[in-house]
Amino acid sequence: MEELYIRLVVYSFYSFSAIQFFFLGIFFARMVFIKPKKKDIDVNQEGVSVVISAKNEYLRLKKYLPKILEQNHPNFEVIVVNDSSTDETEYLLKELKTKYAHLSYLNVQSGVNFFKGKKFPLSMGIKSAKNDLLLLTDADCWPASEHWITEMQSAYHSNTEIVLGYGAYERKKGLLNKIIRYDTLRVAIAYFSFATWGMPYMGVGRNLSYRKNLFYTQKGFMSHYNISSGDDDLFVNKAATRKNTKVVLSANAKTISLPKKTFGAWVNQKRRHLTTGIQYKKWHLIFLGLWESSTFFFYLLGILLIVFKINLIIIGSFIAVRIVLHLIITKKFMIIHNERKLLLISPLIEIFIVVFMPLLNLSNSLYKQRKWK
Repeated sequence: MEELYIRLVVYSFYSFSAIQFFFLGIFFARMVFIKPKKKDIDVNQEGVSVVISAKNEYLRLKKYLPKILEQNHPNFEVIVVNDSSTDETEYLLKELKTKYAHLSYLNVQSGVNFFKGKKFPLSMGIKSAKNDLLLLTDADCWPASEHWITEMQSAYHSNTEIVLGYGAYERKKGLLNKIIRYDTLRVAIAYFSFATWGMPYMGVGRNLSYRKNLFYTQKGFMSHYNISSGDDDLFVNKAATRKNTKVVLSANAKTISLPKKTFGAWVNQKRRHLTTGIQYKKWHLIFLGLWESSTFFFYLLGILLIVFKINLIIIGSFIAVRIVLHLIITKKFMIIHNERKLLLISPLIEIFIVVFMPLLNLSNSLYKQRKWK
């Protein structure tokens, strides 16, 4: 009987290994090894409306908004929706308006927004946009280059309605910063790869573009207004198709954001992401679950087999191959997006994430039950 259990564990490990090799060696590899087509950025530069929702973001807008306003693109406007701010945001926007004619802003008065989150102010900004092509980002974000708008706009073709960009976090000292940046990179590898294979399931509001006409066709955020978050990933999950979505693999097209300063703040952010993630289409959840669960059980069973010295050479070889594939994919994505100081520690952070996320998900479920009672 004991031998039967051992064989079951060994064969299960081989099965999870096969799934891991498929994702890393084929599914993700296709995305990072795609050779981007050369683009003539001087041709067909469509007008773009950059939309930002800001609530009490005076200091960040003062520091980062000029980097957006001074983009190298011939035809764009920047719309800032001042969502009931009680700081000096409105005065700053008035001052910037005198210098930048292509800046406009809206003031959403306190009590007008009956919904939590930024879906209502974003909707107001989108409706006021002059251009059909929208580019969304946050008040604490700044473009990595002056060609951000042009790079994102250049991905649009005749059938394109959604363009997914990479939203990185600023590199700082400390382990928490590495965890946040690697987690962001890991999530991006997944949703970029899914979109490359014709299965787009999410985007990030720090760097997301879609057409205004699509926003109206989808009735804006109405299908998930009851959820405070999800103005980015739930909208993409509902509206994106195999034919209408493109990704931009370019360091010039990324945005950079301020990372959370404490572990608790990052955990709360991940909690919000988990509450929206369960709203994804079922087949997206199944495929994502296959990737995440196979990663978890690959490490769990692999460590158990090594501890009990079972098939050490074969098991060790499988683990080594998996680590090498992971490092190749991670390194390639880091090169594309000019990420640094993450590669060597990434396998350890990945193990932490694949163990921590299920626990956090369980915590979310238990919290909801206690809240209901």
